[in-house]
Amino acid sequence: MIFAINEINNSTELLPGIKLGYQIYDSCASVPVAVHSAFQLLNGWDSAIDKDSSCSQSGGVVAVVGDSGSTPSISMSRIIGSFNIPLVSYFATCACLSDKQQYPTFFRTIPSDQFQADALAKLVKHFGWTWIGVVRSDTDYGNYGVASFLNAAQKVGICVEYSESFLRTDAQSKIQRVADVIRRSTALIVVAFIDSGDLPVLLDELALEPPPPRQWIISEGWITDPYLMTYSFCEGAIGFAIQKSIIPGLKEFLLDLSPTEVASSSVLTEFWEDAFNCSLKTINKTDKRLCDGNEDLKMLKNSYTDTSQLRISNMVYKAVYAIAHAIHNAVCRETVVSTKCDEDLRSDSEQIFKKLQKVYFFRNGYPVSFDANGDPVAFYELVNWQKSESGVFELVTVGYYDASLPKGQEFHVNNNISWLKGSTQVPVSVCSERCPPGTRKVLQKGKPICCYDCIPCPEGEISNTTDSPDCFPCPSELWPNAQRDACFPKPVEFLSYDEVLAIILAAFSVSGACLAIITAAIFFHHRTTPIVRANNSELSFLLLFSLTLCFLCSLTFIGAPSDWSCMLRHTAFGITFVLCISCVLGKTVVVLMAFKATLPGSNVMKWFGPPQQRMTVVFFTFVQVIICTVWLLLSPPFPMKNVSTYKEKIILECALGSAVGFWAVLGYIGLLAVFCFVLAVLARKLPDYFNEAKLITFSMLIFCAVWLTFIPAYVSSPGKLTVAVEIFAILASSFGLILCIFAPKCFIIIVQPEKNSKKYVINKK
Repeated sequence: MIFAINEINNSTELLPGIKLGYQIYDSCASVPVAVHSAFQLLNGWDSAIDKDSSCSQSGGVVAVVGDSGSTPSISMSRIIGSFNIPLVSYFATCACLSDKQQYPTFFRTIPSDQFQADALAKLVKHFGWTWIGVVRSDTDYGNYGVASFLNAAQKVGICVEYSESFLRTDAQSKIQRVADVIRRSTALIVVAFIDSGDLPVLLDELALEPPPPRQWIISEGWITDPYLMTYSFCEGAIGFAIQKSIIPGLKEFLLDLSPTEVASSSVLTEFWEDAFNCSLKTINKTDKRLCDGNEDLKMLKNSYTDTSQLRISNMVYKAVYAIAHAIHNAVCRETVVSTKCDEDLRSDSEQIFKKLQKVYFFRNGYPVSFDANGDPVAFYELVNWQKSESGVFELVTVGYYDASLPKGQEFHVNNNISWLKGSTQVPVSVCSERCPPGTRKVLQKGKPICCYDCIPCPEGEISNTTDSPDCFPCPSELWPNAQRDACFPKPVEFLSYDEVLAIILAAFSVSGACLAIITAAIFFHHRTTPIVRANNSELSFLLLFSLTLCFLCSLTFIGAPSDWSCMLRHTAFGITFVLCISCVLGKTVVVLMAFKATLPGSNVMKWFGPPQQRMTVVFFTFVQVIICTVWLLLSPPFPMKNVSTYKEKIILECALGSAVGFWAVLGYIGLLAVFCFVLAVLARKLPDYFNEAKLITFSMLIFCAVWLTFIPAYVSSPGKLTVAVEIFAILASSFGLILCIFAPKCFIIIVQPEKNSKKYVINKK
């Protein structure tokens, strides 16, 4: 401060012809002392610990630089603000001081903690830390700073395991309790919003029983304190610091002290005696030697002579120059040639306060201005405690935070960071590991949102992002993979010719058709024999033809369903089976009526001759054709993707279109089969060597049994098995008909040809 005032007083551009004076009061980092000093300053009491002795006359106080602490600054601002005296602080960072309703005359050259809290939250979020601990000074600086930080952290999903506060004046038991919380915690990251005066008390307690490795995130209050860098368990600490600066000429000014100048100042006297371990007083009540005048400041190696880390000092430097520029703007007038200042003009504090709101200038390349809240533009350096080759901690700049940049671009960090224990790997601090794709987060009861369990997605659902809060179902035609992190097309299933079951059924189908054709060939070759001519050979050939179609129609049920195959398979099945049953029914009626015709005076057979038999077959078949036509016209079967039977696959099948049409076709077949069965039962005991009634009865019994069993099996069979059941019913009933009706006759024709003669029949009778 004194250096800046000397520069201003020697300047020909800033306040030419006007000298600034000063008085220094010690607040002792105590609110009562700070308040007392404020009253002394306002009342003009001459109790300053140091003042400018060159002032020929004293004037009213127009501005105050200070205090370094937020709490003392709050108290002082409330007092001197009533007199419109501006208070420009260089180290009071509490965000509460930006409230112009309560502190209208407060200014500062150091950024508000609101910016630092936002920067710390971005820092924690940048490295993926979601589980942290917080310790703070139980002061306005610590409490308001942590409140701002927690608010910013909550917005970006950061959880706090603990938040502890203390003061250096607290009982040792409380300090120990805070240290134990840090030792027992699971959070690896410790964010410390602590005054540099409070922190050594906590670190000393931790040093007695060092905690597990902790990554310290430090506020600007103590990140640059060289004394605190001696604690080895804080290696790798990182935090935001005030921008390092250069003040030309300051080092020379600090070293240019003579014993006479020192003796005239109580502050410098205390410093001198402590630095050189000697006494400037002639009456020495201590064991220190008398200073002999040969003490050389240039030989000292301490924080006083080290000007390589000018951070807070530059904030004081800016504060003094800001006040000087405000006074200059109040009492000086710029002309074309020079600047004229009215030395006799008495500027009051209110005038300086108004001018201070508008100052804007550069000093040593650094801009100085205040916004509407009295705050400067926030700029922080991100610094890291790194151990040098000599084994001591050094401050290394690894990034920055510039609030003047566009949103989202304020924060920048490089990779040259040394973490705890000198590691180059970013430490991990989470309450729960991240949930991989295929799982969802379920919060643990009674814990923060960062503590959760990872539950696998249920069947049919996926999550394709990390830490997904929910799983979502796949579309109806897709199904999750084994990891349940992606949906893939469901396999389409139908009774394909590539499958063993389809090959077996197709083989039986072709074999049955071949068997029917072979039987027809045998019958055609022996068409003149009695066994073929009995019961209308024309119906036998027509029955064999229809059975061939029945066997072959089952092939339409195999393969991928299409519009034409779906319509063909059901209609072909219905019509061919009706044709088949109609032929069997005709043969049964012929047998029954033949014996009725043997009665005297009966002419029944003229109504059941070959033409009538053909008309019966055509009529019954035509009825089925009409049913199928109506079905196809109104609501035909169509191919459908069945996604409800199986969740994990699609069944490609033929939808009935109209269930009424399907069951009408099937019911009509059943009605004819039952009617044929009843007639065959009535004719089964008629005495005739070639009586087919018994064979038809047995074949119809098998036919009805197969189709009665088919109904529940068809309804309950899932997927492609439904088709297989239908094919099996077709083949089983077809084989039942051909084997029961034609096998005995073929056996006689081939194995026992002697029985297939008219002579044998006559002898048998």
